[in-house]
Parts: sequence; C-alpha cells; structure tokens
Amino acid sequence: MIDQDRDQLIATARALADVARTETLAHFRGGALGIESKLSGGFDPVTVADRGAEAAMRAILAEARPQDAILGEEFGTQAGTSGLTWVIDPIDGTRGYMSGTPTWGVLIAVSDDTGPRLGIIDQPYIGERLIGGLGLAEFTGPHGARALKTMAPRALDQAVIFTTFPEVGTEAEGAAFHELARHCRLTRYGMDCYAYALLALGQIDLVVEAGLNPYDIHAPIAVIEAAGGIVTDWRGRPAHAGGRVLAAANPDIHAAALEFLSQAGE
Repeated sequence: MIDQDRDQLIATARALADVARTETLAHFRGGALGIESKLSGGFDPVTVADRGAEAAMRAILAEARPQDAILGEEFGTQAGTSGLTWVIDPIDGTRGYMSGTPTWGVLIAVSDDTGPRLGIIDQPYIGERLIGGLGLAEFTGPHGARALKTMAPRALDQAVIFTTFPEVGTEAEGAAFHELARHCRLTRYGMDCYAYALLALGQIDLVVEAGLNPYDIHAPIAVIEAAGGIVTDWRGRPAHAGGRVLAAANPDIHAAALEFLSQAGE
C-alpha cells in the first residue's frame, strides 16, 4: 500500500508542512501565544500555535487521506483502516518557540507497523526542510538544496554530541549520557528536533535523549535513516516507541556510544 501511494503520501506530507509553516509563523516572535501548561505540578507548555498547526494538518488529512490513522501530540489518536499512521508534532520544542529561538520544528511522519517510512523535519522561520524516506533524502533551504548525508566515521574523541536537556532522564540515564559525553570532543544542549536535522545534514555525530514520545522521534528516524544514519534505543533495538533514543551518523559511532549507554540498565 505505501509504495503504491508513494507520490500522494509525499505530496500530502509536503502540504502538511506548508500549512504548519503558516500557522506557526503567524504567532512566532510577536503573536499572542496563549501559553498554558499541560502539567499541574510542572511546566509542559502548549500554545495556540501548537493546537492551530495540528488542527490545520488534521484538516488536510481528513480530505486527502481519510483512511489513515493519526497520532498527534495535541489531539491524540484517531483510528484508521489503511494500516498507515500519520505521526505529527506541530511544534517540537515549544519552550524554544515561546522563547523566540529558531530551533523548534514541525515533525511529520508516515508510519506502518514496522515503524516510520517517510519523515519531514521542517523549521519554518529559517525556511529549512528535510525530507527522508520512500526514496527521498533531500534538504532545501534559503541557500539552495542538496542531498542529505550523515557524517563519515571518526573516533569518539572527535565526536560532537547533542541532547536537549543537561538532566537527561533518570539519574542513571543522566550518568550514562554524561559518561559518554565525557569521551566526546564537544557536547551541546537545547536544540530539540533541530539536533536530528544537524545529524542528517552531516554536521554532528550523535544525538542522545530519554523520555521521548513516539511523535518526538518518528520523523527524525525516517530522515536520519534516509541520510545514512542509525536510530535505535540504548540497547540497539527499534526506537519508534520513544523512550531512550540514540541517533548516530554511522554504525561505527553508534557502536561506540552503545558501550556507554547500555550501562544505564533497563
């Protein structure tokens, strides 16, 4: 089914990214954000742009692909009959969005029961889009277009590693990450989904996170794998359920990182 529908799926994914650009940019850096927290005892922000972008994407899917299921961060799960699921995160990095940083992104994936098959990472403000899967591995931006390709193997002590928060997951997970990072050349924080884009663009070697939801990682998996990289959990198993994630530019650096992360326990 997915191969037969390839062209329509790609066109629909691009249409979702286009409408999400419009919705998110309408509020970014100046628009009324209507910020609320989804946690009563903490801060997990959501804005009118998150909800508006997901609603707009769902409206397109209702017209173009009504037979497909949807899993979205803001409005949950909608059942389908085709065996395909659209996994969407209208703003990955809402904290960055509300702060005005251009490192948040829109995540869109088409997945089946084996995992993600097509993904888009889109950064509307700087106009960069990465699409991977179904034979595509493409980057477009204000300075042109090119193929996606991850970095070639190099020693761990030359690697650049990213994670979103310095306090990675549980205490044990954080200890495993920081031990790995201690053996890398450079550690950077706070990029949300843009770190996965940098990996697919061949700029960095590793992204390591814990506590992810499926909508956080489906699109990055498809994009990074199309670019030649690897995304697994901290045991080398499929990561599309979320949780602990290791994204690596190539098998060599992936294996080196697993030696440290596997010490975190289950």
